[in-house]
Amino acid sequence: MKLNKHYSELNESYLFSTIAHKVSAYQAAHPDRDIIRLGIGDVTLPLARSVVDAMHAAVEEQGHKETFHGYIPSEQGYEFLREAIRKYYASHGVALDLSEIFISDGAKSDLGNLLDLFDVDNTVLVPDPVYPVYVDDNVMAGRKILYMAANAQNNFLPMPDDSVHADLVYLCSPNNPTGAAYTVEQLKEWVRWAKANDALILFDAAYECFVTEPGLARSIYEVEGAKECAVEVCSFSKIAGFTGTRCGYTIVPQAILSDGQSLNKMWLRRQTTKFNGVAYVVQRGAEAVFSEEGMKEIQQNLDYYRANAAVIAAALDEAGVWYCGGKNSPYLWMRCPNGMGSWDFFDWLLETANVVGTPGEGFGPCGAGYFRLTAFGDAEKTREAAARIVAALKTL
Repeated sequence: MKLNKHYSELNESYLFSTIAHKVSAYQAAHPDRDIIRLGIGDVTLPLARSVVDAMHAAVEEQGHKETFHGYIPSEQGYEFLREAIRKYYASHGVALDLSEIFISDGAKSDLGNLLDLFDVDNTVLVPDPVYPVYVDDNVMAGRKILYMAANAQNNFLPMPDDSVHADLVYLCSPNNPTGAAYTVEQLKEWVRWAKANDALILFDAAYECFVTEPGLARSIYEVEGAKECAVEVCSFSKIAGFTGTRCGYTIVPQAILSDGQSLNKMWLRRQTTKFNGVAYVVQRGAEAVFSEEGMKEIQQNLDYYRANAAVIAAALDEAGVWYCGGKNSPYLWMRCPNGMGSWDFFDWLLETANVVGTPGEGFGPCGAGYFRLTAFGDAEKTREAAARIVAALKTL
């Protein structure tokens, strides 16, 4: 037996596991403290009523021989859900073919599984700071990773450098963790660079539903030519609260070809071999997300989280703290006060205000000195946390 040596190159603990251990230890030592969590990006509102009703109806179908569904006819997903996604994209001016839409159990899985299609010799370019999965997936495979700095100077939106060559590049917009969002014009530059380098963009659009400002991209396919060089990964976790229900989708355009091979056909082959599809009941719930009533209910939930973001932003404004995000994203990326390190600020905020956030350093070296707060919490607790943060910062 020979193990994968690259696992030893990973950080010993996943970022959010470290946070959980720290918080548990503090809670055990201070059982009387009311800790408010503005850290991990889990949602707190329940599934929309129309989604729950659709899933109930699907469960009932599964209880009758005449309407029972066994193996999914296509690992690519039921046509009813793929058609709903196709229409959703069309409503934002993006035309897709049903054959380009693949249903999965979430963006995180697909972001890792897509790497099955690429040789280990490919060089990967990732922004720093970045969602840790992008890096860890490639460390596990032993790929060479290059980093591009995202910082206050470039508004945490790094642009392509023509002197840098890579084969795969990860872009996340709106970004996790910084909340920054690319414009369509900025993504045109990335598409140009990808074509010039014969590279593929892996575009994480999990937070597209939070985009409200005109000119910002909800899909990379708003850029002409992107279908020739970009795969888009998205999720129902943020738009519809499916963090515990698990469903996502990936767009693999027919136009992406390399050495005479179709990436779309390769991904279909990979999925039919290694994946048995998402449960019928879950896919019916996901379909209901895009119904007229479903979209109305979901917008109410998104507005709830947007209001939370506004509360946190107002608190940081009052405290005179620099931040970005919070307008087209559920995340606010703040600069730690007094030059404090991000883990030092984590400990200080937990001790002083009993509020938990996410240290920026956990997302990469360029995250040092920054801190992520999430708007996915309960509204009342978010208001209380914001007040505590302001009060704590005034003591510095």
